[in-house]
Amino acid sequence: MEDLVAGMIPGPGRTLVTGATGLIGGWLVRRLLELGAGVVIFVRDWDPQSELIRSGIVNQTTVVNGRLEDYASVERAINQYEIDTVFHLGAQTIVGTALRSPLETFESNIRGTYHLLEACRVHRDLVQRVVVASSDKAYGEMEGLPYTEGTELRARHPYDVSKACGDLLAMAYAHTYALPVAVARCGNVFGGGDLNWSRIVPGTIRSILRNERPVVRSDGSYVRDYIYVGDAVEAYLLLGSRTGEVGVRGEAFNFSTGTPTTVMEVVREILTLMNRHDLVPVVLDRAEKEIRSQHLDSRKARERLGWTPGHDLRSGLRETIAWYEAFLSPADRLPV
Repeated sequence: MEDLVAGMIPGPGRTLVTGATGLIGGWLVRRLLELGAGVVIFVRDWDPQSELIRSGIVNQTTVVNGRLEDYASVERAINQYEIDTVFHLGAQTIVGTALRSPLETFESNIRGTYHLLEACRVHRDLVQRVVVASSDKAYGEMEGLPYTEGTELRARHPYDVSKACGDLLAMAYAHTYALPVAVARCGNVFGGGDLNWSRIVPGTIRSILRNERPVVRSDGSYVRDYIYVGDAVEAYLLLGSRTGEVGVRGEAFNFSTGTPTTVMEVVREILTLMNRHDLVPVVLDRAEKEIRSQHLDSRKARERLGWTPGHDLRSGLRETIAWYEAFLSPADRLPV
């Protein structure tokens, strides 16, 4: 794997990561640096609590401040720093925020994506590979599960539609302009460094560390794929090393453990691993405009890329819990 990925980091070129202060972005940058890449990050907001900044890893990168909605900033980053590899993770990723502010989500996730792809097309002499981060939400909701890459994109709600549009834009640039781009669709990514406490994994862990009952926004029966962040990072790197190949360029790939799990099952697993079954979850049943059941078929990634996840849910949660136990100070653990 390392030899394969090292082959995508040749000579003087550099790797651009958008969305580097997010959960996956922070760990992806760390891994790229371990592999010897020169990394440029494109950052809108400076979040000192993000893993990338808190850990000091950011000091090993070149930082370009800007918004994906501003084409000139995106194009400058690629041209000035002679970018040859792009991982496009920058997006508004919160479903609730998308419901409240669809325009902001469309601007960031749709306009931002075509700006990035257009800048890569303009500088095709530099850019050799592009990975666009998508989501299982792009498929929308339907009865036929699991989703394969041949499943029709039937997104209906703002966040889901924004991801489906990004996927179609990537396909347009691949098939019309031969841009070496591929799309990665993951399920729910979890791991240390996620400070969005409304998400079920970090929120549940923090509640338990505070000796509080974990809160479930839905009725607990919603089904998702859960994939550990380290496995998502390796999937992105592997896909990035292969985007120029026939059968990979212009294609989408699902990445999943293949183990659909309900929200309540995830909460109970965390309670078991932390030995706190005395904390009975509070079920709010207030989820709005969310897809009830989703899970992915990753056979295409296994067969064409040779990808397999390194963690199941339990082993990934063990590592995640250990991260939060080290991260949250005694003061952070006090009930609010």
